[in-house]
Amino acid sequence: MFDIKWIRDNSDAFDQALARRGLGAAAARLMELDQAHRAAQTLAQEIQTERNRLSKEIGAAKAKGEDAADLIERVSQSKNAQSDAEEKARTAAAALDEVLAGIPNMPGPDVPDGADETANVEVRRWGEQPAFEFKPREHFDIGESLGMMDFERAARMSGARFVILTGALARMERALASFMLDLHTGEHGYTEVNPPALVRDEALFGTGQLPKFGEELFHTDDGFWLIPTAEVPLTNLVAGEILDEADLPLRRTAMTWCFRSEAGAAGKDTRGMIRQHQFTKVEMVSIAHPEQSDAELEHMTSCAEEVLKRLGLPFRTIVLSTGDMGFSARKTHDVEVWLPGQNRYREISSCSNCSDFQARRMKSRFRPTDSKNVQFVHTLNGSGLAVGRTLIGVLENYQRADGSVAIPEALRPYMGGQEAIVPNG
Repeated sequence: MFDIKWIRDNSDAFDQALARRGLGAAAARLMELDQAHRAAQTLAQEIQTERNRLSKEIGAAKAKGEDAADLIERVSQSKNAQSDAEEKARTAAAALDEVLAGIPNMPGPDVPDGADETANVEVRRWGEQPAFEFKPREHFDIGESLGMMDFERAARMSGARFVILTGALARMERALASFMLDLHTGEHGYTEVNPPALVRDEALFGTGQLPKFGEELFHTDDGFWLIPTAEVPLTNLVAGEILDEADLPLRRTAMTWCFRSEAGAAGKDTRGMIRQHQFTKVEMVSIAHPEQSDAELEHMTSCAEEVLKRLGLPFRTIVLSTGDMGFSARKTHDVEVWLPGQNRYREISSCSNCSDFQARRMKSRFRPTDSKNVQFVHTLNGSGLAVGRTLIGVLENYQRADGSVAIPEALRPYMGGQEAIVPNG
């Protein structure tokens, strides 16, 4: 959401930002709706002022014993007129809010311009891609050969885009999540949270998933939504609150199941665990001072990268272009892990600075230590990491010719000291 006053004062800059997003100008339409809202408000206030004056005249007329019927009739009519004006103001405000709610965040000045992912810019790489003396297999072939990854039974129960992990692979997924949480809480300054996986409309509106992206979510019959990421409950922990500047940044992390309908994903990653309706993810969320949010994005990205470094998984980090960024993001870093079976890098973490975009929707502010005037916080979110995709990265990078998979050293303490996963082991 945006401050309509800022749009009035900076209409050209606003439209230029939308153009960078590939969208048409919107300032003129927004100002037209705003003018209709303010005009209706002003009319309602003028009618109220006039009715107050008439009420005083009625009192004076009655005190003198004069007939006040005409004045009383005028007051009665003014009530109806004021009610109509107030209804017009509410309708205009709702129309304005509806349009504002569908406009994405403005991209930062250092975000590369471009229509899609082809304009993304790589900023660094880490690790050497492993060399194999055999043709590396994809994760689903490895997992099924191990006898621990079952898509067929999952499909019979739940349909496509589900998987059942058993044995060492089920334990590895749990181990990876624990390893990530311990790293983020023990070394990166995050506090662990166990949040609800069901939220109401206002929580998803606050983080920008609603109203525009409802088709990408799962909805219950009694008014709840399954979270698409722990970003939603973690960010909404500060919804409607006024924080102290000294408490910033607030850093929170959580491991949750995440649920996405994958609307529009027909034909994409139909095999395997890359794109699932239900998946496990460790999320990081920061509530930051506006002057520190750029630095906080770098910190968050480095935390995601460190997970891959500890696991010995090669990756690259890119800055998303204006056409590839998410709805609420001002700037986004994607971290992509190397997958030998696919012979390509695939996203495993997306870290975004949303500036005050979500905070305005949630009414989340802070009070500076040297001022009484509150300001909106900046919010950031990032995967730390997508657990299922990290499992995929381990399987493909640590696969062996005999069908077994070595376990990264950093993960072995979480696997009871086990050094490798062997078929049906």
